[in-house]
Amino acid sequence: MKPSILCIGEVVIDFVSGKEQNSYIANPGGAPANVAIAASRLGINTAFCGKMGDDDLGRFLFRTLREDKVQVLGEPFTKDAFTTLTFVTLSSNGERSFSFARKPGADMFLSDKDIPLDALKSAVIVNAGSCSLSRETARHATHFAIQNAHTLNSLVSFDVNYRDRLWDDEETARVEIHKTLPFVDLLKISEEEAYLIGDEENIPEIMKSYDITVIVVTKGSRGAVCHFDDTSFYEDGYEADAVDTTGAGDAFWACFLSCLVKAGISKVNKLTLDVLKNAVRLSNVAGHICVQKKGAIPSFPTGEELRLAAKKLI
Repeated sequence: MKPSILCIGEVVIDFVSGKEQNSYIANPGGAPANVAIAASRLGINTAFCGKMGDDDLGRFLFRTLREDKVQVLGEPFTKDAFTTLTFVTLSSNGERSFSFARKPGADMFLSDKDIPLDALKSAVIVNAGSCSLSRETARHATHFAIQNAHTLNSLVSFDVNYRDRLWDDEETARVEIHKTLPFVDLLKISEEEAYLIGDEENIPEIMKSYDITVIVVTKGSRGAVCHFDDTSFYEDGYEADAVDTTGAGDAFWACFLSCLVKAGISKVNKLTLDVLKNAVRLSNVAGHICVQKKGAIPSFPTGEELRLAAKKLI
């Protein structure tokens, strides 16, 4: 079955701090894999292309993707490195700090030959993020995928998702992110990351410079601002007793992209303000649900859970 959303990039193990001191709980994670799974739970045909280690944790990640009905494309396993590990430490309000076991990590070994051109062409949306730009060979493969998806007329989605400890320096991150922008149709960025593309007040100019159709700036529980067609609008978020904010942005973006697919949006000229407003509203609900449980993938809502929550909140 052809995927409507193809996600390219990292899949990792997130070790989230447990209840006991110095304890961690292993959860599957990685933003592109998260988006693929979260969108699949919302009823979208999704696929994932990335690398995991040929080890027990890699096979666990593979099973997780398959159990959530995500097509895993290409050869997902590498013997060149162990499955990439992320250690997520939570503060009392659920906010996170990150450490990475990635010297090297399996996700870094994605290469051009792993990128399925036929899937890039058939997918409605091809989604990637900046983490896979932080190291070769995944960096080159990610640029290859984004540029070819653009050439093949798929919608290109990009999540800035900046993790400073993955990069040698901030300037390299800025350069690599900016290299993607001429090929991006739909850009997600948090308000904390906006300075990497030129600050929020400069977004209209950035959109014109790079011909980006939509930029969504997420603001956590305060909602999100969507920029589109020489205008912008703000949609309120929903307060929650946050347990773990890991994956909330991925839940938001998966819901946003899923709403576009369900609305029949396959080209940027089909986008409307009504479609985007509905997408942002529902995406705020998805993020609201996600932060109330520990771990990213375990907390992603099903379509029915999203519908019931939206009925109460919107």
